[in-house]
Amino acid sequence: MAKATSRTAARQKRHARIRLSVAGTAARPRLAVFRSTDQIYVQVIDDAVGRTLASASSLEQGLRGGKGSKIDRAKAVGTLVAKRAKSAGIDRVVFDRAGFRYHGRVKSLAEAAREAGLDF
Repeated sequence: MAKATSRTAARQKRHARIRLSVAGTAARPRLAVFRSTDQIYVQVIDDAVGRTLASASSLEQGLRGGKGSKIDRAKAVGTLVAKRAKSAGIDRVVFDRAGFRYHGRVKSLAEAAREAGLDF
């Protein structure tokens, strides 16, 4: 009999499958997104040395408890991480959606980062 898997386990399985082909380098770091029920977190990671080069989340001082929807906060996080990555000298990244669908908050974060100048 087949065992039922949880939604989180299925996402982690998709993420592991995606990570087989997506890796960040010094020239093109990985833009990794994590979405919880209330917050969204993003990091720019160089996997070659295992270092986070830039990060942003909806829990930061200027974004915490802000007005608007979660999609609006995700847009603000995308703009913020793009600005921080640009100041660190990063223009091109590979997008790692971490098994989440490219829809809603993940999509709005990615589009905001593109509009702010990141290329992926």
